[in-house]
Amino acid sequence: MDRRTFLKGSAAAGSLLAAPAIAQDWRATTLRFVPQANLTLLDPVWTTATVTNNHGYYVYDTLFGADMALKPQPQMVESYETTADGRSWKFRLREGLKFHDGAPVRSVDCVASIKRWSQRDPFGQLLAKVVDAWSAIDDRNFEAKLTRPFPLLLHALAKVDGACFIMPERHASTDANKAISEVVGSGPYRFLTAEFNPGSRVAYEKFADYKPRSEAASRNAGGKVAHFPRIEWHVLPDPSTAANALIKGEVDWWERPTADLHPQLKKSPDIIREVTDKTGRLAILRFNTLHPPFDKAAVRAAVRLAVKQDDYMLATQGEDATAWKLCRSMWGNGSTYYAGEQEDLMPQSLDKARDALRSSGYAGEKVVIISPSDFPDIGPLGLVTADLLKKIGMNVELVEMDWGSVVKRRSSKDTSSNGGWNIFHTTGPVVGWGNPALNYLARGQGDAGWFGWWKDEKAEALTQEWLFAANEAAQKKAAGELGRHALEQAPTIPLGQFTITTAYRKGLTGMLPGSAPYPWGLKRG
Repeated sequence: MDRRTFLKGSAAAGSLLAAPAIAQDWRATTLRFVPQANLTLLDPVWTTATVTNNHGYYVYDTLFGADMALKPQPQMVESYETTADGRSWKFRLREGLKFHDGAPVRSVDCVASIKRWSQRDPFGQLLAKVVDAWSAIDDRNFEAKLTRPFPLLLHALAKVDGACFIMPERHASTDANKAISEVVGSGPYRFLTAEFNPGSRVAYEKFADYKPRSEAASRNAGGKVAHFPRIEWHVLPDPSTAANALIKGEVDWWERPTADLHPQLKKSPDIIREVTDKTGRLAILRFNTLHPPFDKAAVRAAVRLAVKQDDYMLATQGEDATAWKLCRSMWGNGSTYYAGEQEDLMPQSLDKARDALRSSGYAGEKVVIISPSDFPDIGPLGLVTADLLKKIGMNVELVEMDWGSVVKRRSSKDTSSNGGWNIFHTTGPVVGWGNPALNYLARGQGDAGWFGWWKDEKAEALTQEWLFAANEAAQKKAAGELGRHALEQAPTIPLGQFTITTAYRKGLTGMLPGSAPYPWGLKRG
C-alpha cells in the first residue's frame, strides 16, 4: 500500500474539529496545537514514546538542560561541584522551586526521580552502575557518591530525549516498571487532568509560580518563559482535517504535516513552514528477539539484506528528495559517529535475502507486525515491511491499530500468538540516538533494555569501552565497532533519515529550534 492509500484510509477514521467554527476569542489567551499523535501514556519515564516526552517538557523540569551545542547547562540546579577525583558530586537547587500542587521541590524529590529514571533509561542505567549512593543533605542540597569517575554525569542529567524529569517523591517512588497516572510536575505548564480526553484534547495551564532562569532559552536549557496562559492539544488523526484547521486559523500550529499536504499549506500566505530540527530523525524496524523467528540473528540478517530504504522513505515522506536521505548505519547521517553507508550489510537485494533466509533456520513461523493506522510517519513503514517479508518468503500478519495501542502492546514480552508481537516500527531524533550511551537501538541490555530485549555482551562491552575511553580516537573506534556489530546482528534495521517541516500561523513568534516542540518562548506578535 502506498502513502496516498494509507492517508485515505486514515481519513475515514479521522475525528473532526467541532462545528460550527471555533469562536475567535480564544486567541488572546490560548495556543492551539496539533500533536504528532494521540497522547495515551502520561509517564515520560516509563515510555519512550516521543509524544509523551513532548508532554513531559510542558509539565516537568530537569536538573540540567542541553543547549543547541548539546552542552549541559544548569536548569533546576543553582550550583554544583565535584571533587578532584570525580567520585563525589554535590548539587544545590535554585531557591523557591515549587510543584504544581504547591509543595516545595526538595532534594529527596530529585534523588527519588533520578533513581527511578536510572532504572528505565539506558544512559541512566550506565550511570547507576557506578553510583554508590544518591543522598539528600538537606531540602536544597543533595549529593552523589560514585565508585569510579563518570565523566558524562551532567550529560546524562541533561538528556534531551528521555529526559530525567523531576517528580514529587511520592510519584518517583513508584515501581519503575509501572506507569504513574497522576501528573504533578514543577515545569512551566500544569496538566489539567479534568480536561484530559484521550483521542481528542489535552489541556495545560500556565503555572504562575514557575520561576524561569534568566538565560536565553536554548533547546531544553535556559529560560522557559510561558507566555500563553493556556495551551490546548487538539488530536486530529486525519491530516486533511488538520491542514484545513490550520489554514482557517482554527489552530495555531501543526507539529507534523504530511508530505502530500505541504503544497496546500505553502499556498497560504498566513502559514510559515520551518524545519526546526535540522539534524532530523531516523526511521527504524525493531525485532522482538525473545521469540522465534527473530531470536535467530541469521533470520534478522536475512531481512536486513532485503531492506530498500527508498521504498520506506517514499512511503512516509513522499517524493521530495530534499526531505529525506539514505542512512544505512546505526549512527545518523551528520552525527559524530556516522562513518558512511554500510552497503555491504544492506545491499538492498531480494535475491540475497531469499538465499540467506533459506539457510537461516526459519521454519515458516508467523511474523506479527503491529502497525499504527493513525500515524503517517510510521504506519506506512509497517505496510512496506509486510510486503517485503512476503516477497522473501515469510509468513506475515499485519495487525493495524492506533498508535497508543502499539505503544502499549510493544511492552508485552508474550509470544505474538498470545498478545505480543514480532516487529514494530518507530522514529527517533538523530541527537537522541547520537552516541552509545543514548542509542538503545544498538545496546544489548536484554530484559533491562528497550522493547525487543536484545541481549548481547559484546555490545555492552563496547559501550563501556566507549564510555571510559581515554581519548576521542578511542571513543570513535569503540562507537564504530558497536555500530557495525549492532547492524550485523540486526536487532534493529535503519530505514532512512528525514527532517520534519512543521507549520504554524504567522503571528506566532519565538519558535525554538531543537528536537521537540517546546512550548516556552512562544507568543503572538
